[in-house]
Amino acid sequence: MKPTSAQTADVVHKDGSQLRQKRMIAEHFARLARAPQSGEKNVYTFVPGNLTELLQSFDLLPVLPEINALQSGMRGKSKDYIQLAEKLGHSEDVCTYVKCDVGMLRSGNVGPTGERLPDPDLLLLSYTGCFTFLKWFEILRQEYDAPAVMLHVPYQGGGEITPAMREYVVQQLRKKVIPALEKVSGRRYDEDRLKQCLARSAQAEDDLVWVLESAKQRPAPIDAYFGGVYYVGPIFSSFRGSQDAVDYYRELREEVAERLQHGLGPVTPDGVMETERYRLVVEGPPNWTSFRRFWKMFTDEGAVVVASTYTKVGGTYDRGFRHDPERPLETLAEYCMGCYTNLDLPTRVGLLVDYVNEYSADGLLVNSVKSCNSFSAGQLSMMREVESRTGKPVGFIESDLVDPRYFSAANIKNRLESYFQMIEQKRGGSR
Repeated sequence: MKPTSAQTADVVHKDGSQLRQKRMIAEHFARLARAPQSGEKNVYTFVPGNLTELLQSFDLLPVLPEINALQSGMRGKSKDYIQLAEKLGHSEDVCTYVKCDVGMLRSGNVGPTGERLPDPDLLLLSYTGCFTFLKWFEILRQEYDAPAVMLHVPYQGGGEITPAMREYVVQQLRKKVIPALEKVSGRRYDEDRLKQCLARSAQAEDDLVWVLESAKQRPAPIDAYFGGVYYVGPIFSSFRGSQDAVDYYRELREEVAERLQHGLGPVTPDGVMETERYRLVVEGPPNWTSFRRFWKMFTDEGAVVVASTYTKVGGTYDRGFRHDPERPLETLAEYCMGCYTNLDLPTRVGLLVDYVNEYSADGLLVNSVKSCNSFSAGQLSMMREVESRTGKPVGFIESDLVDPRYFSAANIKNRLESYFQMIEQKRGGSR
């Protein structure tokens, strides 16, 4: 029997995958909090281009500053952290993730679960197209006086990964990164163990791609932007390569398959969406300080995000990439170079055009984030090009990552309403 919307909403708010993810995150942060006593070592690193499988093979715990910052934004703590960082001399124009992180560490470095994070045993920077990461790690190195190692990742300026680029990254892994991990962990590099982690990654990536591509159906059973940030959480952060990630994505896929079977729309903060009116592709990160309110502006209009670029910042798996255990270091190099922020603008435009067409979207909406140059640069040109190549209307809104001072609900709501009117007019003119 097909469940009612009320029944479904009640069930989905207690989905097994959601409970599993919550347990995974809580256990991870509990391990981090116990690390000074247990002797476990940790590595601070970033989401795009992270080497989680390699860290796991050394039994090292990842800490991701962006995740801590966005969690602080969702918990209403980022404003005070940012203002503290600005009092310390950091400019208003600096990435708000950085200022939030600085404010958090100067306020006791208490993580998302309310427990103190350990100081880093190593700072590992995989540079993937965001120059801010370099300056961020300079600040962290000064604050913590921790050793640092950088993996320089060539930018995909020509839209492809050449053999020379791949070998350049592999040699850095062999000569710089792995020796640093051996030193901090006290373990020798174990390639067989790394291969096992990579095999689990590929398995989880298959299920994630299936979930994301389910949005090609009508109605879309997921929202690939607001809901998508939860779906990509484990694979973009500390769990890729683990059995926990494999189990989570298998369970998530089963849940989405059941929604497809019953013809149900995505789960929203207010339950299951009853009517899908607009199908959108969204470019840019979301706002975290008013995340639920931001999402509700879309759901109130029946707007579903069927594809987004933000859910590719930690890997473009839907374009065919999988971690390959038979080529362990080469596949890590290719992963780093293929993250969304490491792609040139023509490649990003092509991806957006493909999404609009493949997902039968009504148009492209850009959320331009004031302090995120790696996303915001070139967005207006990208909009014009996508509109020209698809014939679909484009829209533009502005907010910030974790600074509530730059979230104007009235302004965003007005722009969204105008954009949906544009879509309606376009539909009327095409009949």
